[in-house]
Amino acid sequence: MAIDIRPIRVPEAGAGAARPDALDELERLARFESDVDLDIWGHDHFAMSATELATNYRPSDYRGRAIIGAWEGDDLIGAARMAWELRDGARAAETVLAVAPGRRRRGVGTALLAEAERMAQEAGRPTIVAWSDHARDELAVGDDVLRPPDGDAELRADLPTSRFAAARGYELQQLERVSGLTVTGRADGFRGMLAERRDAAASAGYRLVAWTGPAPDDLVDAYAAARARMALDVPAGGSTIDEETWDAGRVRAHEAEHADGATGLLVAAAVAEDGTVAGYTELELPAGKRIAYQSDTLVVLAHRGHGLGMLLKLHNLVRLAEAAPERTDVYTWNADENAHMLAINVALGFEPRGLSACWQRPHDRGGTS
Repeated sequence: MAIDIRPIRVPEAGAGAARPDALDELERLARFESDVDLDIWGHDHFAMSATELATNYRPSDYRGRAIIGAWEGDDLIGAARMAWELRDGARAAETVLAVAPGRRRRGVGTALLAEAERMAQEAGRPTIVAWSDHARDELAVGDDVLRPPDGDAELRADLPTSRFAAARGYELQQLERVSGLTVTGRADGFRGMLAERRDAAASAGYRLVAWTGPAPDDLVDAYAAARARMALDVPAGGSTIDEETWDAGRVRAHEAEHADGATGLLVAAAVAEDGTVAGYTELELPAGKRIAYQSDTLVVLAHRGHGLGMLLKLHNLVRLAEAAPERTDVYTWNADENAHMLAINVALGFEPRGLSACWQRPHDRGGTS
């Protein structure tokens, strides 16, 4: 049977009732991605629900978004999710591509990637930055390994993903460590670690501000300015990361998407004496799961060296235990070359669970815009 490569439609906010066909495709995509994650990780903790997909990939004023499906009759056998910055000068489109385990090595991935590349070019984004996931039991290395430009982590060159990327001219540009922390029973320990660090930060002129959901109105502009530093200050390895434009409107849109997707947000920020946000961290609490995602954590360069990264993470872990004691594990993703943040995670008890690999064609590299 022929493979049909076509977009998976995402309804605009409030349009779901009028587009049941679109919601049906998103339900199929959610089941497909859950099955793929079970094959990779042995769990589906990272798979999004149809509601989350609808809110994360609906039209946005700040990000271009698209989902491509590979269909064999009524069966969804492959998918690629794409996103890119809409600001002038942006070059890159990120993509996550997957094929059903039983349908690989039949050209499905090749067709999806070709369509993703075509759509990226059409959107004026000539660079594809692609990501793949690799659980810990897949990471035993031998003599033939791939190494990104920075960091010490390695990936086997004989993995199907490695061979697929190489055959299409993509090279390994960065490895992110996927880490997990079991938080059950650790709240008192986190509180003890937090107390002394909070006093030290206060002596250095920083105060902690925390919120659930929307940022305080009097802090939203400073918070947006700190979020804009994320794409500029984090290690990029050899990959292209486009600058992100953040303002109060984008912060509110980010918060609304999480609320519409039934994902809770716990945010903690360190505020300097001049009112700027010196650093922040964010925990995402997806609905219906017993885990949380440690997403962005950033200390602005000018404010590093005061222990704010550890302080912020501890503060949010204590809040997590109080607000959602049913959450048993926290997952986080960090560049392998980000030694300082990884050291904080290790001190907190995070353990390696796998790697996420970033792939890009070398001749597409345009640097950070």
